[in-house]
Amino acid sequence: MSNAVSTAPRTTAARGQSEQTEKRKAALAWLTVPALFFFLVFAVVPLAGVFILSFADWDGIGAIGIAGMDNWFSVLADPGLYNALGLTFLIMIASWLVQTPISLLLGVFTAGSQRYRAALAVLYFLPLLLSSAAVAIAFKALLDPNFGLATGLGLPFLAQDWLGVPHLALGLVIFVIAWQFVPFHTLIYQGGVRQIPKSLYEAAEIDGAGIIKQFFHITLPQLKYTIITSSTLMVVGSLTYFDLIFVLTGGGPGNSTRILALDMYLRGFRANLMGPASVIAVILVVIGLALALFLQRLGGKDKQGSQLEGL
Repeated sequence: MSNAVSTAPRTTAARGQSEQTEKRKAALAWLTVPALFFFLVFAVVPLAGVFILSFADWDGIGAIGIAGMDNWFSVLADPGLYNALGLTFLIMIASWLVQTPISLLLGVFTAGSQRYRAALAVLYFLPLLLSSAAVAIAFKALLDPNFGLATGLGLPFLAQDWLGVPHLALGLVIFVIAWQFVPFHTLIYQGGVRQIPKSLYEAAEIDGAGIIKQFFHITLPQLKYTIITSSTLMVVGSLTYFDLIFVLTGGGPGNSTRILALDMYLRGFRANLMGPASVIAVILVVIGLALALFLQRLGGKDKQGSQLEGL
């Protein structure tokens, strides 16, 4: 009898706790409504509109007609699309290869507790505060072969036609992108390094491991998911380098820097071909989603597993 009496209050208390938990979950679910609303209005609806326009015949001003699959056939048969696609992936890969090691090393360096490192971290972050258009205008003026740094500082090796030679223009685009966005990824790596348990480094020092061994055997493995996150932002973000390239090179010389995002703009707002431009927009979305999903799959199921002790 005593066991039955003592079990009844426990069951009632458990039910009360479960009811409170359900109420809390319901209250938290309501908090997601504003975010879902804005996502629907500013993401889903525009994407649906672009997808519909990819099957339409529209010059951006007049009436919208039906084109069916003609826009898709014309764009997919255009060699310019594949040139733009190749350039997009080339800039994406080159930017990742340049930005990742620099950002990683700077992130590890600025994660130190010394005050001068904190001051340098602030200085490193300054380029990110500038707009891409302003950065492009500044570099365009600085590298002008007649009135830029070459003349002002007397540096003959800078007196080249940086924006008139295809390979120089492409290299300049990659350099400017890295100059502007390395600070952002440095900040990501800095936060990731500070999450690593100090006990790991202390144990490594006791075992006689130097700084280099600690970096390759502790820091890099612990930053696995930070690297994946940074790479995802870097790779997907490279699909949207429109404003910087548009101001810096305009896609030239020729089509040597005409990436997909710029090709979409030129087709839509220069040639008034909103249907083909929408096709390219859909292609960009599909590529971005595919790359993001692929990179996230690299992290596996437990994306915080290597840093649980440091959280």
